[in-house]
Amino acid sequence: MRLFPKEENFFDFFEKLADKIEEGGKFFLEMTRNCNYSETKAARLKELEHEADIIAHTAYDKLHKTFLTPIDREDIYMLLNKMDSVIDVIESTGISICMYKVTKYNDKIIKQVDILLLAIKKKKEIIYDLRNMKNAQKIMDECVEIHTLENEGDTFIRNTIKNLFAEEKDAIELLKWKEIFENIEEAIDNCEAVCNIIEGIVLKHA
Repeated sequence: MRLFPKEENFFDFFEKLADKIEEGGKFFLEMTRNCNYSETKAARLKELEHEADIIAHTAYDKLHKTFLTPIDREDIYMLLNKMDSVIDVIESTGISICMYKVTKYNDKIIKQVDILLLAIKKKKEIIYDLRNMKNAQKIMDECVEIHTLENEGDTFIRNTIKNLFAEEKDAIELLKWKEIFENIEEAIDNCEAVCNIIEGIVLKHA
């Protein structure tokens, strides 16, 4: 059973947005691995965020023009909005790192962005499974995996910030990295929030 009628394009929008978020996540991971936070890289990240915005706002416009929707339009809006917020945070984090002129290699940020990208990829898989509600149990199981990744991210950032305060003697550097780590954790939290919305949709319609 399809959640949306075939003529509706909402799933197309969800999937295009999931693809764009993954592209942004991969690009950000490449930046961190290469320790390349140049203005050129930051500009490309901004482009990816803008492309995601276009997908989301096109979907909002379609939703506004659709009289009847097979699920609550609030759920459709919340899902699009929270998905878009993932790449918004990634983009703002990349811009901040560029502004802070970070040049020091940091393996901790690579590890954290690795966790983020795993959550993004799992979220994309869930989004693609939404087309068919026969996948309801699989979707719920996949959501549990994202909750596990979010817990892993929480543990990681607690330990990282604890060590940061213990080891970093430069107060300005400490504040910079604390903000960076917390922003990446926010992106991971947003992936979990997407799952919470999806779980609610599945429970209503499975």
